[in-house]
Amino acid sequence: MTAVTQQGRGGRSALLRSLNGRRHNLALTVFMLIVVAHWAEHAVQAFQIWALDRPRPLSRGVLGQWFPWLVSSEALHYGYAIVMLIGLFLLRAGFTGRTRRWWTIALVIQLWHHIEHLLLLIQAQAGTYFFGGTVPTSVAQVFFPRVELHLFYNTVVTIPMVVAVILHKWPNAVERQEAMCTCAVAPRVPAVAGAGR
Repeated sequence: MTAVTQQGRGGRSALLRSLNGRRHNLALTVFMLIVVAHWAEHAVQAFQIWALDRPRPLSRGVLGQWFPWLVSSEALHYGYAIVMLIGLFLLRAGFTGRTRRWWTIALVIQLWHHIEHLLLLIQAQAGTYFFGGTVPTSVAQVFFPRVELHLFYNTVVTIPMVVAVILHKWPNAVERQEAMCTCAVAPRVPAVAGAGR
């Protein structure tokens, strides 16, 4: 193995150590802000459909109102799915114990969600639609409408992520001991009777 290859691998492992060590809290915060922003788009779209009774093609979320092509861009949707998958994978090593189990559940579900978006992207790029569809159609979309399906996927990925983050911020004693990062909220120090007198 050449020195350059070893240096490249060392650089990647140093980045991973940093992302899951001293920079885990920052990386996790940025990642969760991306998740919240994506959820905001879906929430606005759902509000437009079910509260404002807008036709689905005109219910485009926030950014889609100014940039309508965003809603129909399979590349953009796939881009978000891959960012989620990469983020879940890269930040996984920073979780321990119960938190890693919950984070891994989110990762596995997102892997399937990513495959669904990959199928949609392939169809959009090829101009050939699967399952007899007239538009790009995912496996589960054969059975469920697209908006509801993606709300479901985002929900079942987000729930274990949130559980993992909450448990990660307030770990049990073993998880706190094993943690490589400083994400945990400081434990409360019991007040000493008579202190401050």
